Amino acid sequence: MPTFFYTAIDSSGKQKSATIDAASQDDATNQLKEQKLFVTSISTGKGGAKGAKKKTARKGSGFFSTTPAEGVKKRPMTIGKVVNAKGLTIFTRQLATLIQAGLPLLRSLEVLARQEKNPGFKYVVEQLSENVRAGNTFSDGLAQNPKIFDRLYVNMIRAGEAGGVLDVVLNRLSRFMEKSLAIRGKIKAAMVYPIIVLFVALVILIGLLIFVVPQFEEIFEDMLDGAALPVLTQWVLNASDFVKNNFLVTLGIFAAVYISFKLLKKTEKGGRIVDQMLLNMPPVGDLFRKAAIARFSRTFGTLLSSGVPILQCLIITRETIGNAVLQDAIDKVHDRVKEGDSVSAPLEQTKVFPTMVTSMIDVGEETGELPEMLNRVADTYDEEVDNAVAALTSIIEPIMIVILAVIVGVIVIALFLPIIGVIEELS
Repeated sequence: MPTFFYTAIDSSGKQKSATIDAASQDDATNQLKEQKLFVTSISTGKGGAKGAKKKTARKGSGFFSTTPAEGVKKRPMTIGKVVNAKGLTIFTRQLATLIQAGLPLLRSLEVLARQEKNPGFKYVVEQLSENVRAGNTFSDGLAQNPKIFDRLYVNMIRAGEAGGVLDVVLNRLSRFMEKSLAIRGKIKAAMVYPIIVLFVALVILIGLLIFVVPQFEEIFEDMLDGAALPVLTQWVLNASDFVKNNFLVTLGIFAAVYISFKLLKKTEKGGRIVDQMLLNMPPVGDLFRKAAIARFSRTFGTLLSSGVPILQCLIITRETIGNAVLQDAIDKVHDRVKEGDSVSAPLEQTKVFPTMVTSMIDVGEETGELPEMLNRVADTYDEEVDNAVAALTSIIEPIMIVILAVIVGVIVIALFLPIIGVIEELS
């Protein structure tokens, strides 16, 4: 019977290197799993024991990891996120499809690892499959990469594993992520047009102030011979001189305003003020509120239907809602539910959620179909978001055109006022 040299980690996290006799490598791995050991490498051959003892922990992998075994790649360097929301959604949908087709979880992860093009995420999936092969749960492997798999993702998978319905939970999770991605895409699409128009307006304004207005200033000096200019004209000329002579300072002012806004939003008080403004700002406030309510209902309903306890559902939903005002409301609901109250009553008292939402949740609690009712609310508000995006696009387009026309018009009027004055004097 051959001897295998292995390195493993026990339940307390300590590394262990030793040998084991087994008929095959798979048999050796199974024996180690039964001993509650997480195998990081296993091999045969001379010098294996020395090599096993020399293996040291590798930092930054996000898993219980040591120097990789033969054939296992080192973690590649990545800039920014390992995988974006779209890539994670595709991975979840593919994994759900493979498991529903009857493939074991380990085999499904190996298939997805082989076909993954993103080297950073490919490494993560390979480590997930190694984690499962070593006898650990899938959710434990996910939890060790919190920057990729958030608490909602991990807790839903954990609930699916506990209930033996991992395929059902993965399908729900993939649908949830697809709908969330679609909503974010629609909101971003609605914001693209006004941002482009504002950028064009800013470029035109700076171009006029730097290149066009100074030409008129020379004409006014020759034409008026030092006479006083109209107030509006003088203001435009002063603005032109400032931008032309302090172009870098002007860019610095815009950058400072943007950075200050970002820093303000990161503070607890500032973030609450900004979120409150977004919810009440016409005409985009209605869109942000509906999108937040759809996200709340979808997240809460998906977690409940997956078997996650209600208090934990509220905590996870709070973390994913993305608005400080709604987070405060969910905190109040959580405290009341913890004391034995229902969800609908404290939710209505917050005055943040519409009556229609709280009424449907109340009906769901009375009939015992709260998850289904929450998903219906989410479907309804997804449609509301679609309508709000279409309405906002139709409103913003003429508004931005008018703003651009006003900016250019004010400059043109300011430049022609002195010429009109001269013409009147001559006549």
